[in-house]
Amino acid sequence: MSAPVFSPEADDRFAAARAVADAVLFEGYVLYPYRASAAKNRLRWQFGVLVPPVWGADAAEHSFQQTECLMEPKADAAFSAELRFLRAQRRTVQQALADGTFETVPELHLPDRVLVPWDEGVEERVEVSTTVAAMTGGGHRVPFSRPAGEETELVRDAQGAVVGRLVRHTRPIEGVLRLTATEIEGSYRVLKLTAVVENTSTWTPQDGVTLDREAVLPHSLVAAHLLLHLGSGAFLSMTDPPEWAKGAVAACRNLHTWPVLAGARGYAALVLSSPIILEDHPAIAPESPGALYDATEIDEILALRTAVLTDEEKREARGTDAKAAAVIDLADSMPPEVLERLHGAVRTLRDITGPSGATSSSTVPEVWPDAGQTAPRPEKPWWDPASDAGFDPATDEVVIDGHTVSAGSRVLLRPGLRRSDAQDLFLHGRTAQVEAVLHDVDGTVHLAVTVEGDPGADIRREQGRFLYFQPDEVAHPEET
Repeated sequence: MSAPVFSPEADDRFAAARAVADAVLFEGYVLYPYRASAAKNRLRWQFGVLVPPVWGADAAEHSFQQTECLMEPKADAAFSAELRFLRAQRRTVQQALADGTFETVPELHLPDRVLVPWDEGVEERVEVSTTVAAMTGGGHRVPFSRPAGEETELVRDAQGAVVGRLVRHTRPIEGVLRLTATEIEGSYRVLKLTAVVENTSTWTPQDGVTLDREAVLPHSLVAAHLLLHLGSGAFLSMTDPPEWAKGAVAACRNLHTWPVLAGARGYAALVLSSPIILEDHPAIAPESPGALYDATEIDEILALRTAVLTDEEKREARGTDAKAAAVIDLADSMPPEVLERLHGAVRTLRDITGPSGATSSSTVPEVWPDAGQTAPRPEKPWWDPASDAGFDPATDEVVIDGHTVSAGSRVLLRPGLRRSDAQDLFLHGRTAQVEAVLHDVDGTVHLAVTVEGDPGADIRREQGRFLYFQPDEVAHPEET
């Protein structure tokens, strides 16, 4: 049995998936409106909580998680693993008294924040560097522990006088990571990797302490997940395995976690096993300006709603947690161009266009840049009619009822029955001015129009917000 060994090389390999792992690690850490008093922030940490055995036996949460996946390692392949979890650090707030002592209080008001009791999440890692050969047979067992601790932080006012302090307590944590590799029978040399993370704490509540979730959280591994790296060889996708491996994949048992291929598409040496089910090669959207710690987060909506919190709400959020304070500062300082980048982003088009806007899938690189590098953004949208010299919405023409129609022409609206927007039917018989003639990638022609007599027509032109009809849904006024 050997102790965990830190490997800088492994750390670099894990970097490609670390941003995604962080999103999993801190998912639900603190939810909008980012205040401790909010009802949704009173029952926290719903994912990957590995509790002490004394609690897990009778509760919905468990004391262990098990990852099983298949890999095809080369001879003498190195193997690295990183277990990551949060440790609940309980914070109490104390106010300074005139005699130099401190008194525990429910809140401490400062000009810029309101400090309240709170459980902070401290990131912990257990890093392992071994070989595939060492995991065969009896496997590789890595016990780990974290001692109890206490620390105090003085709180000062703007003049530097001590007005209070924060006292933080951590409780002891014990666990074990077991790694086992077993060869699978068949025509291919495939090994099944089993990775078990278990909370082995012997903690039991003392007299006067109720055995409940509040009591066990400081002794738990919160949001536990694994990063696994194969030095040479590849993991098989558990979501979309090759045909010959589907039976072996189906026989794998993943309990309270799910492994996916991580890092760049086309790269199969890295696995992220998390308590939240992800797709292979998950990635943080490049438009995302920062961590918002909210389940099913929608960056634009959360940023806008956070920015309009009252000053008092922001003071409480800043005093709740340093990460909540960072979210408030992010929303207050977000430049307009960043918000614009969040608005209307169609992320699914990246699978078609690739990172540089190319429309051929053959031009998409198999391996993306290393973590920390941002994929290049195209200077123009994935398709822009004005970017092709053969098309110009301002001068293009279309023939309707024998008449040439272009920007500036008048037309009579006659929306057909195929219109999906019932409101367009109310425009039947109204006249409109053509603002542009557009061609889409399928060769279909669309007329961008503003309705005559619309008091908001000038605003629509300024904002480029038009109604769109196809040529067979309009008529020339002279032919009616």
